[in-house]
Amino acid sequence: MSCSSLMVQGTTSDAGKTTLVAALCRILHRRGIRVAPFKPQNMALNSAVTDDGGEIGRAQALQALACGLAPHTDFNPVLLKPTTDKQAQVIIHGQVAFDLDAKAYHDYKPRAMGAVLASWARLTAAYDCVVVEGAGSPAEINLRDRDIANMGFAEAVDCPVILIADIDRGGVFAHLVGTLDLLSPSEQQRVKGFVINRFRGDIALLESGLTWLEERTGKPVLGVLPYLQGLMLDAEDAIATAAVGGQQAAKLKVIAPAYPRVSNHNDLDPLRLHPEVDFRWIGPGETPPPADLIVLPGSKAVRADLDWLDEKGWSTAIRKHLRYGGKVVGLCGGYQMLGRTIHDPQGLEGQPGSSPGLGVLEVETTLEAEKQLRNVSGHLSLPGRPAMTGYEIHLGVTRGEGLANSAIRLADGRYDGAISADGQVFATYCHGVFDHPEALTGLLAWAGMAESQPVDFAARREADLERLADSVEAALDWSKMDALLINQALD
Repeated sequence: MSCSSLMVQGTTSDAGKTTLVAALCRILHRRGIRVAPFKPQNMALNSAVTDDGGEIGRAQALQALACGLAPHTDFNPVLLKPTTDKQAQVIIHGQVAFDLDAKAYHDYKPRAMGAVLASWARLTAAYDCVVVEGAGSPAEINLRDRDIANMGFAEAVDCPVILIADIDRGGVFAHLVGTLDLLSPSEQQRVKGFVINRFRGDIALLESGLTWLEERTGKPVLGVLPYLQGLMLDAEDAIATAAVGGQQAAKLKVIAPAYPRVSNHNDLDPLRLHPEVDFRWIGPGETPPPADLIVLPGSKAVRADLDWLDEKGWSTAIRKHLRYGGKVVGLCGGYQMLGRTIHDPQGLEGQPGSSPGLGVLEVETTLEAEKQLRNVSGHLSLPGRPAMTGYEIHLGVTRGEGLANSAIRLADGRYDGAISADGQVFATYCHGVFDHPEALTGLLAWAGMAESQPVDFAARREADLERLADSVEAALDWSKMDALLINQALD
């Protein structure tokens, strides 16, 4: 049996491509089909470590979970991690290749396409079906030349496409018709239908528009997906700001700065989800409010984000918070910020040089070219030695007296991170440290919540994947979708 494929492209970023691909993967997996996800090119600061020792977008790790698979670098062969507004770290097959500005990367795209097609060949040889996610919009005129993320890829491998648009944004018919009109004739023919996402209300009120859309374009509407309140799935890149925990019954107030190059912000989703935690991201125009716990998340440009913290008043606020007995957690780049100094002699994240840190840990960090990538497990150095799991993605090597009181004892025998001498600061290179139920409960107790409800974030993610798949399966026209998924063109 030859491998079938289907590509989901969106009229805009955040139209629902990631969630629809995850849903289709889970639906096919439940049917016993060997299915894999694929995103040729991703630009995101949320990433995951794969079993083959590489790095891919966090969304593709979620989609792999939907397929019942461990994350693999072939699922996302090209990952771009922005370091500035004009430059990004280019990761090919899970490993850092180089940093390029936009023009240099545009010139590099034909070579990047080679990596994409190599992964595609391996996946189509190993699986019954590959569900592909596009990036942004296929109608971004300035990016169409040498495109490897949307129609350029679909044309190269002869993959059928469906377009998804978010009705919650408004203008859904203009988005779909406008996108289709901006495609070439062969690309228009490749689009086999539309999906409308995040609809709420009486669908009868939408039906005249759906009829118009089908008559106007000659393309079928394959389904209208409902708005799913409180769905908790790993975000591809944008910070999810909606509160889903229990602010009214909160026992602990937690805040985190949304600095410009924040990375792996999904580390904090278990706090945002927890029914007894009042968690808030604090944006650039907001003054840090009083809290029990401040969490400094990861950063792709640590020294630049440290400057931002100082400019926005966070440095002063953190020191005051600690003087009044508050607790602070630093994750990866946030850990580095808490030390005495950060050195970047090679200019790996900006201009070469050194910057003073917040100075609340007796450590200093030097950024080195070799990125550390590994999945980890172990125990927190807190009462009861709570179990933890997570992963490391970092350039920095941290040294100093503060490491004598480590934060985590890893299963491979290494020690990670540091706890300050006064016990108020917990810092680690391990992403995902809040995900394990024991670690989450232990860290909340350390921060001041003596008793808390157990929350299993992995179980919640799995339940929400099932909920998503059930909803999408009920909403799609499977007489048409089944034809697409076995690569039969629709009339």
